[in-house]
Amino acid sequence: MLSPEENDYLTQTDPGTPMGAFMRRFWTPFMLSREISEPDGAPVRVRVLGESLIAFRDTDGRVGLVDEFCPHRRVSLFFGRNEASGIRCVYHGWKFDVDGNCLDLPSEPADSNFKDKIRLKAYPVQEKAGIIWAYMGPKELKGELPQLEWMDVPDDYIYQSRWYQESNYAQAVEGEIDSAHVSFLHSKLDNDTANKAALTGVFFSEDRAPKWKVTESDSGMTLGARRIVDEGRYYWRMNQWLYPYYTMIAPVPGESRTVRMWVPADDGHCNIICITYRNDCPVSEQELHNWRTGAVAHAEVIPGTLITAANSGNDYNIDREFQRTGSFTGIVGIRAQDMAMTESAGAIVDRSQEHLGTSDTAIIKMRRLLIDGARNLEKGVEPPSAQDGALFNIRSSSVVYDEDVDFDEKPDVLSSMQVAETPGNFPGARTAE
Repeated sequence: MLSPEENDYLTQTDPGTPMGAFMRRFWTPFMLSREISEPDGAPVRVRVLGESLIAFRDTDGRVGLVDEFCPHRRVSLFFGRNEASGIRCVYHGWKFDVDGNCLDLPSEPADSNFKDKIRLKAYPVQEKAGIIWAYMGPKELKGELPQLEWMDVPDDYIYQSRWYQESNYAQAVEGEIDSAHVSFLHSKLDNDTANKAALTGVFFSEDRAPKWKVTESDSGMTLGARRIVDEGRYYWRMNQWLYPYYTMIAPVPGESRTVRMWVPADDGHCNIICITYRNDCPVSEQELHNWRTGAVAHAEVIPGTLITAANSGNDYNIDREFQRTGSFTGIVGIRAQDMAMTESAGAIVDRSQEHLGTSDTAIIKMRRLLIDGARNLEKGVEPPSAQDGALFNIRSSSVVYDEDVDFDEKPDVLSSMQVAETPGNFPGARTAE
């Protein structure tokens, strides 16, 4: 458990907080490129780390992330005109570019130099692989984007989505890295052959108390959970948690990989970006259909919103008859099941009331790494992974083998989690004839 003071330290990320300062040392993913694909299109409200911002794509295709409120009278630029390489406030016509420079003050005299003294808060932005990142920390400490494997796969190998969750980022991540709950929350009541072939089947249904082995690195930690498959055979699932936003869930062998980014919108809401990709071949139409409809990996959202179709307002569409006869929860979909549990604890769970066990090893470690990172920053120690993008050249993995040894004692397992240094050079990927 955490003390109330430690809980506040972990969960508060607004400007001026220690954890907020720590997270701002990293490039922060905040939206999908396709949400503002059109130059001079409508601006979009964005909430990141407790700040109300506006994202827009200007005439030249550049993306801006700026303060939502005009520095003149603090009205919202969401209503502004995105035109001629800048966003213009409709109240008095003040206009700003993506870097926050004031381009025009038509309400001031023509001979005034007031324009040169006015700036709109703006953050540096980078765009890659359909995701847009902002750097919100001290300019002189701006490091590299993380070099994540999926950032270099072809467009037809990948799918991206985004949604909001009504909870603090920390408990959202805790639900993601808690491998023990898979045997319960995501299980079916039957135990037939088809179920044993599924995610919650043979690897998770028999051994419900996995052995944990967590290893730390400069980029975060590898979360190894071992289950006994049958006599003399062991299933290791090595998920990744990388500073400060990223989780990588190990796929069932042969299936697509999933990465999620858990970015605080504010202390009570989490902005989730999900990436599903293959590094061996293009994704199939069936996979795309499943992802778009929220059947697996991604969440189904209400069209035109970032609100999930299954949500607290409709009790996540729980079906009590289905709970009695077919599903452990009565809730359809892994995302909805996870969200129901995470949000049911309240926007910010009171961790001083918890009673944690050995199955919570990864959660305890994740909290400690974040808290220690923020405390070290208060002492003047910068996080190494905020500067070196190559530290993120890692992937999740899963394997079954016949030896009762930990995953980090197997060189072949360790090598399976390393990404090729040459961008786009993925093991098993198709090569040109």
